[in-house]
Amino acid sequence: MGGQGIERREIIRMIGMVSAAGVLPGFRRWGFACGHEVPGNQAALGAVANFQPQFFTEGEFQLVDGLAELIIPADDHPGAHDAGVAEFIDFMVFSSADLGYGQAGSAVGEHFRSGLVWMNTRSQALYAHLFLECTTEQQTEFLGYLAYKDRFRAGEEEGRSFFRLIKDYTIKGYYSSRIGMEALGDPSLTTMWAEMPGCPHLDDPEHRRLPPPIV
Repeated sequence: MGGQGIERREIIRMIGMVSAAGVLPGFRRWGFACGHEVPGNQAALGAVANFQPQFFTEGEFQLVDGLAELIIPADDHPGAHDAGVAEFIDFMVFSSADLGYGQAGSAVGEHFRSGLVWMNTRSQALYAHLFLECTTEQQTEFLGYLAYKDRFRAGEEEGRSFFRLIKDYTIKGYYSSRIGMEALGDPSLTTMWAEMPGCPHLDDPEHRRLPPPIV
């Protein structure tokens, strides 16, 4: 659409993709997602609470979660971990490749995977530990060299590129979560609804029986 920036298109694309995430186990934290409860079925509710990464391995997922929390830590509001930002990133990377975004989606996944490997390899070289095994002070120091131009070091270009990527996804994930929307004082959380509504289609969680859209 003419006059529409790439950033705006990307955000709209993300919102559209996240709105479909209510059918995935554990992915129920987003203001644009449509969570599905199963009344009276505690086993199903327990399964929903445990998110299973669709793209990342468990180790990769834990590293993404740790990095996101360092980028947006808890202060007066819960941080990226409590907002489930790692879930958002996993879903977005998985969906970018799986939902027909082709080479662009695959490239994002490869960028994340190679970046996570770089983080651990560089961390071992600097501190003799994997990144998550480092002290908080070491982790903060390490990320400072990737985040601030006046602290850039030669040979860390790949790390800086990866840090920009995960920072971008972390910010988008956090501020599209309910926690992030509350931190921003989003009026829709109080003026439109007393609380975020759940999906009304409890007997049809995949929306297979909805009528076709009116064109």
